[in-house]
Amino acid sequence: MQQNCWQVRELLANCEPYPFWKRVLDCFSVVVLSPFLLVVAGTVALYIKLSSRGPVLFKQERVGVGGNRFLCMKFRTMKVGADHRAHKDYFRQLMRKETPMTKMDLGGDERLIPFGAVLRATGLDELPQLINVCRGEMSIVGPRPCLPYEYEEYSNWARRRFEALPGLTGLWQVSGKNRTTFNEMIQLDIWYAEHRSLWLDLKIIVRTIPALVVQVMETRMAARSLAMQRVQKAA
Repeated sequence: MQQNCWQVRELLANCEPYPFWKRVLDCFSVVVLSPFLLVVAGTVALYIKLSSRGPVLFKQERVGVGGNRFLCMKFRTMKVGADHRAHKDYFRQLMRKETPMTKMDLGGDERLIPFGAVLRATGLDELPQLINVCRGEMSIVGPRPCLPYEYEEYSNWARRRFEALPGLTGLWQVSGKNRTTFNEMIQLDIWYAEHRSLWLDLKIIVRTIPALVVQVMETRMAARSLAMQRVQKAA
């Protein structure tokens, strides 16, 4: 009888968009890492201010748990007035074709500020989202919050990924990310939403650093390849 009660409690906890243990982990992580992250965030903010015209922060409407919308905070990595229609077309192409979700940055993106691709690859541009975590709009671990026009393209099956609070990192990010297809991303996010646990979140957090290292290496290799192609064309 007691065992059945514990199973019911665990099931109910996993059905909640923001279980109590998850809120505790988020608050603990923010408090412990704040001294270090404030220094890093301040350095990034100063660099953006000195290297590019425009605001330091970029606010964008995103879709979170249950399809609810919120303002997501990021460090600005694009030039002011950048055209975002290219990303919209690129996303639709990824949805319709079973091809790896390679970031547009890897092919060279003139819309980015100097070293904008590096800020994205390292995840430093997402540090302001800790404000969203403190507000309860996001978590440290969870599916990435998508854009409203992306959400409109999702099928009912794909929208099951919104049963979990969006996060800074997640199962998809540490499972290949740019080497996975759109459907594989959805499957990973749904699996996470159905199997959330403190232990799983801790494992994903630990795996995030190696995943970021791989992402930075891929960005550097892509930048070198692009530079070589430009040299060959100019020769």
